[in-house]
Amino acid sequence: MLESVEFLSQLKSFRAANDKDLINNNSEQAIISAQIDFNQNLRIELFRKGSKKVYINDCLLKKQSLIRNSIRSVCFSSNDINIVKGEPNFRRIWLDKVVAQLEPVYVDLLSRYNKLLKHRSHYWRSINSKGSYSKTLIDSYDSQLALIGTRIFRRRKRALIKLQPYIDYWHSHLSKSKEHIGFKYISSINEVNENLDEKDLVNLLIAKLLEQRHLEELTGKCSVGPHRDDIEFNINEASVRKYGSSGQQRTLTLALKMAELDLLKNIISVNPILILDDVLAELDVVRQNLLLNAVGVESQCLISATHIDKFHRSFLGDSQIIYL
Repeated sequence: MLESVEFLSQLKSFRAANDKDLINNNSEQAIISAQIDFNQNLRIELFRKGSKKVYINDCLLKKQSLIRNSIRSVCFSSNDINIVKGEPNFRRIWLDKVVAQLEPVYVDLLSRYNKLLKHRSHYWRSINSKGSYSKTLIDSYDSQLALIGTRIFRRRKRALIKLQPYIDYWHSHLSKSKEHIGFKYISSINEVNENLDEKDLVNLLIAKLLEQRHLEELTGKCSVGPHRDDIEFNINEASVRKYGSSGQQRTLTLALKMAELDLLKNIISVNPILILDDVLAELDVVRQNLLLNAVGVESQCLISATHIDKFHRSFLGDSQIIYL
């Protein structure tokens, strides 16, 4: 059930890498449906062959990301510790989910960017045996990647700036310490003045793409752009990923998720559904109680757990419990 709720709001699963993995082995399709506030019926149809279809009140959406206007969620699973201690891809995925909920158009930008990368990489591989390439075509790819990449870059940076005060608050609240949290967005165009307009940033990224073209011709992989960016989190100026204790890493991960929840509440004036997928086992009793006391006030919260004996009686009394 928790995975279904997140899929409805994010159009992606936090477990399955491919939509088709959500379809029963003996079936050709799967359907996820929900009713929102008794007046909106949401439905997603997944197919083993073909693309998924998204409906609101039985009307097929041409722009699937519009479903985010009806339902939003923040999911916290045990795997989210990788946002802090894993590879850069985990941090990019987390930040992209945040931006997509703030600006649904962002999903289309990412899709266009990834398609360009795929086509560009395929082109390099196709001409490797010929030994020459079309400069006009690659220049065209550079221009398109730079424009869309710049818009992705700027939206990510804006989201991080908005998240900062919420991260500071939640980390302080959860850790009960005076540790200073900092972060740095690491990018190909990170060294520039953030006040530069879009045109200047696009030109800078085009120049960076040109610099790495010879290497890309050999490898077929583009080494410049938002698909290679990273976020470095620090506690007292030391990398949490490299030097943080497991307790510090878990606390920061939880602070990031709670900051995401608060940001969505305040920016879009909607209380997202909070999904806690077997994460309480990862937290000590103090942090468990701080989390549960904080989430149950305004947001609907869905929790999966193997044991409920550690939940406070008052919390259980206000909850609907489903045993599976």
